Amino acid sequence: MEQTSSAESAPQNPFEANTSHALRGDYENMRADYTVEQPYHLYTEEEQARWRFLYERQSKLLPGYAAKEFIDGLEKLDVANAIPRLDDANEILAKATGWELVAVPGLIPDGPFFEHLANKRFPLSWWMRGADELDYLVEPDVFHDFFGHVPLLSNPVFADYMRQYGEGGPKAIEHGAQDMLARLYWYIVEFGLIKTDDGLRAFGAGMLSSKDETIYSVESPKPNRVGFDLERILNTAYMVDDFQKTYFVIDSFEQLFEICSQDFTPFYKRGAGKEPIDPETVLETDIVINKGQF
Repeated sequence: MEQTSSAESAPQNPFEANTSHALRGDYENMRADYTVEQPYHLYTEEEQARWRFLYERQSKLLPGYAAKEFIDGLEKLDVANAIPRLDDANEILAKATGWELVAVPGLIPDGPFFEHLANKRFPLSWWMRGADELDYLVEPDVFHDFFGHVPLLSNPVFADYMRQYGEGGPKAIEHGAQDMLARLYWYIVEFGLIKTDDGLRAFGAGMLSSKDETIYSVESPKPNRVGFDLERILNTAYMVDDFQKTYFVIDSFEQLFEICSQDFTPFYKRGAGKEPIDPETVLETDIVINKGQF
């Protein structure tokens, strides 16, 4: 991957003016595409121990709750004992799907994010959360990004869906529909459920990197669980600081890829200017798998 090496051409922290807290990433020393080298030497032994604790805690929760494809991908990566070196993981991903991981300071703007995905690069925050953030994190760190997202990048169908998602980004920007496309990422990539012969299973990074929401998303009677509907998702608000009120359920990763290969323009036009659907709402047109008990 060819990258600009001079920090002078790199943009400043893109979220400096609209965040309620200071982002901890170093936005002063990044390339023009928002990437940095993974500064592996900066990880402390306390951070390595924190990784091992989180990995053990989450991996124990996976059987019976996580999609088999996720579990298989995590096992291939073999990262239980230390914070992963991205170069090592990239060798595995290159053979499986041709994807690679690129380190970034933290959250990056839509345009560069879409471009990375479209070119089969996953932007991954390199820093490790603090000891007081084991159960809740304001912004994604290396554990959320790696443990939650990377295993499925070794699955060819899901990895191709992620590439397809990135390719659709410029059209969303053109129509001012980034918020709509972000809802698809949130409800599927972060909090998606899938039907299996053994029942519902989680595959979203948001719940699988969370101690409590892994179990809640699959077992709790409280949230709505609704069959996948692209336009419905594009128009549904989501929860950023609480468990989800609605989870969307796909039949297979192939279904996800096929449905999302269509032109989103009509959806963007119909949704323009409308208030998003409340996340607690169940519509008459929904395929209801579980009606929530709020």
